[in-house]
Amino acid sequence: MKTRIISGLIMLPMLAVLYFGGYVLMAACFGLTLAALYEFFKGFDSMGTKPSYPLAAFSAMLLYGYTLYLDISKSTAGDLERPFMFWLFITVAASLIYLFPIEKRQLQDAMATVTGALYIAFFAFHLVLVDQTGKPSILIWIIIFSAFGTDVFAYFTGLALGRHKLCPSISPKKTVEGAIGGVMGSIIICGAFGYFFAEEYLIHCLILGILGGIISQLGDLTASVFKRKMGIKDYGHLIPGHGGILDRFDSVLFTAPMVYYYIIFAIQ
Repeated sequence: MKTRIISGLIMLPMLAVLYFGGYVLMAACFGLTLAALYEFFKGFDSMGTKPSYPLAAFSAMLLYGYTLYLDISKSTAGDLERPFMFWLFITVAASLIYLFPIEKRQLQDAMATVTGALYIAFFAFHLVLVDQTGKPSILIWIIIFSAFGTDVFAYFTGLALGRHKLCPSISPKKTVEGAIGGVMGSIIICGAFGYFFAEEYLIHCLILGILGGIISQLGDLTASVFKRKMGIKDYGHLIPGHGGILDRFDSVLFTAPMVYYYIIFAIQ
């Protein structure tokens, strides 16, 4: 438990990144994306699958590079829609072309490459998109508070009250009681944030607290499914008590898109 708490404190620099936003956030997300892609693709080694890290990393570079260009040229985030479709085409097409040395490659190599680019690079990119939504961008804090708050409350609630297994075949230690505690914790933390720092969005913060408490745990379970299939316990060993970068941010990958699309469809 002590190790877990210390590891949680290590993540405090992420709060500073959110505070500064802009280029600092973009650079941090790009760096974390490259690290998470490496860990994710490394996990495929035990399966004999060989996704292309350089291809996925280049795909992420295109995504962030064009966004940086838009910002420098003072264009709007809306200008990203058509280029994104082009980015998606390039990513999928390049992954399929990666199969051309047919005697060396398998279909799953291309599928794993596409999955990494979308699941990690694109999902994480929503942090940058939320930061560019104008006034509602203050809700970017909800992404972190909901994801990490859910994790902490689920852990301690499950430790104290856990009796019924949630998904034993995916994550044996997770319990129904812990999951409920995680959602309640997310509501409390997001509601408190809304009350003290974003009163205009208080109701939205409470709603996002509910959604985030559920979605973040789905993100956690999704990462666990991958690890089960890969036959590994953690994606890495960088963070004591948590594993690698991807182990720490797996729930954020699902929470960030949820917050962004909530802003787009329910607020703006």
